[in-house]
Amino acid sequence: MNSFILDHIGLSSPRHFERTLAVLVACVLAVVVGSVALRLTMKGEFHFDSPRFWYFTYLGFLLVLAVVLARRPKLTMVLLSLATLEIGLGFGTALLYKLRLSSSDTLFARDYVRPHYDWHPLLQVRQVPSAVARSTREVAYVNAERRRGRERDPNELKSKTVIALIGGSTTLDILSREGETWAEHLERLLGPDRFAVINHGVSGYTTSEHVIQTAFYQDSFGVPPNCAVYYIGWNDLRNAHVRDLDPAYASNHLVGQIDALDARRINGPALSVSPLLSFVAKLAILAFDTVRPPAPLRSDGAKGPDPALEKIYARNIATISAINRERGIRTVWIGQLMNKASLKDDQMEGWLPFVRDSEIPVMMAWLNGIVEREAERLGDVFIQVPADALLPQDFGDVGHFRASGSRKFAEQVAPAVDRACGGPRPAR
Repeated sequence: MNSFILDHIGLSSPRHFERTLAVLVACVLAVVVGSVALRLTMKGEFHFDSPRFWYFTYLGFLLVLAVVLARRPKLTMVLLSLATLEIGLGFGTALLYKLRLSSSDTLFARDYVRPHYDWHPLLQVRQVPSAVARSTREVAYVNAERRRGRERDPNELKSKTVIALIGGSTTLDILSREGETWAEHLERLLGPDRFAVINHGVSGYTTSEHVIQTAFYQDSFGVPPNCAVYYIGWNDLRNAHVRDLDPAYASNHLVGQIDALDARRINGPALSVSPLLSFVAKLAILAFDTVRPPAPLRSDGAKGPDPALEKIYARNIATISAINRERGIRTVWIGQLMNKASLKDDQMEGWLPFVRDSEIPVMMAWLNGIVEREAERLGDVFIQVPADALLPQDFGDVGHFRASGSRKFAEQVAPAVDRACGGPRPAR
């Protein structure tokens, strides 16, 4: 056996050092791949039957095949070149993202534990129900109406006060598992025998999407809400200081959502197994897809409050409030809460291209002030959770809650929501 192995890798007489070099390169690459996989596993970011798992399996297959075919050096070098390219594209883009030199880890396969998305002509992206999602491992269950949470009986909803909870990923509560979201805690605190809290949160949604949600997609299982609660701010802030900002965020944010959430038909988790294939797909999108990727963003060069964004933000709030008022639906606004402990440097995180981390608390306070001002003017309810109500460990990052944060946040807003939404139900 030993003589066979030595001969296979080119170390027996006559020597074939081209085989030895190929096997050595394969081993070095295997160590790199294995080290990254081990680190991701230790961080809880590597799971079976996810796109990331199949990406690493694919890399391992290429390296093993290269060693097996070491007697055919030309074919082995092709396999090693392909493996090196796949590793470079995948790990390289992830490293650039980690160093904040790129806005996303575009070619590094993700470990899907969040809802999946497909394209929508108005909203651009919408959640795929869990029953037909592209991966079997999810932290969030999405029901048949594309909303997080269990299926609901229309007759059950008609006998309760229905609250539509609308916002982005912090409302969707992407870091909290089923039963631990602040929407579910809120329903339990209000009383599930009297209230039904429906989670309409979708990652990345701004007030532009919330206008569309409010106008066309506010009912749940055929039952309209009695009360609509909006937790907003962070996603709108990503449009601060964008030059020539579109009034609906259409030219930057909306089209950017499609690729950020893998909502294209010819892209997504299946292709992400191979970064090279994913890159080719992106070239095909540039050449043929009707929905174009967003153009590179340019800043207006300013800092601090953005008058153009304020005008759009206030208009969207007024529009949402007017739609609800005409339908007899009470409107409640909640100011965005951020983890100030993680916002101390002058870096710019990818989600907020022109706002430095150290500026985020001030900018969020500015947006929350706009919401409070407009709510008072419109006769709506505004809730601002005290900044010290949640500790740094209650957050998983800049703004998403851990399970403890979701519970505390629900406890903070529940009394005001009860007062605002707990009155007699409007006639249906």
